[in-house]
Amino acid sequence: MPTANPAALSEEIIRRALGEFKLELSGQQVLKIQQYIRIRLMSNEKLNLTAIRDPLEMLYRHFCESMYAAVAVPVQNGRLADVGSGGGFPGLPLKIIRPDLQVFLIEANLKKATFLAEVTRELGLAEARVLVRRYEELGEELAPLDFVCSRALGEFGPFLAWAGSEHVWAKEVILWLGARDLEEIQKIPGWDWREPISVPHSLRRMLLVGKRKGPGEESAKRSEDSQSTPGKTG
Repeated sequence: MPTANPAALSEEIIRRALGEFKLELSGQQVLKIQQYIRIRLMSNEKLNLTAIRDPLEMLYRHFCESMYAAVAVPVQNGRLADVGSGGGFPGLPLKIIRPDLQVFLIEANLKKATFLAEVTRELGLAEARVLVRRYEELGEELAPLDFVCSRALGEFGPFLAWAGSEHVWAKEVILWLGARDLEEIQKIPGWDWREPISVPHSLRRMLLVGKRKGPGEESAKRSEDSQSTPGKTG
């Protein structure tokens, strides 16, 4: 990873980093990244949005890794909910690279939600709505969702049960996670998981994409598993 002046990131540096993730952005989209980083650095001391203070590391870890889903999944357009959005990742970078996305930023912390509202206003991001709620309290006001995503979850079971519920009915979930969480998540029923997608410049972080199973598929899978289990003999 190259080094840069911590005070600012030039368009050249940003494009070089984006290129390493196979991302192409317009000049206006690059400008939005620069504005976002400036606002974030100004607000970080008060809100403790992230432990990452270096703009270049912020670019790679937060912006590039978030935007990478746009090409790796891929994410084009539709309705996307970012659960536990915090400082706006991955939802706002995905909104920047895919302007046609309708994005819901779900954040229970009022100060962080206020920051998110400021960013969306400053960047002129239409159809990016901040919801100051716990995700468990939301349902029909979000549905139907094409994507539910998160980078900051600890309890995956309740989250996936919520995302697949009839009140939310998300088609796909996208998770940014470490390798140590992979086995636990793949055992959770109700989702067909794709092969993990490695994140550039990381040996441990990955994207995991799951597609919601229909009720019939889940019942058929349980039946198949029970039939494949050898019976006991007396």
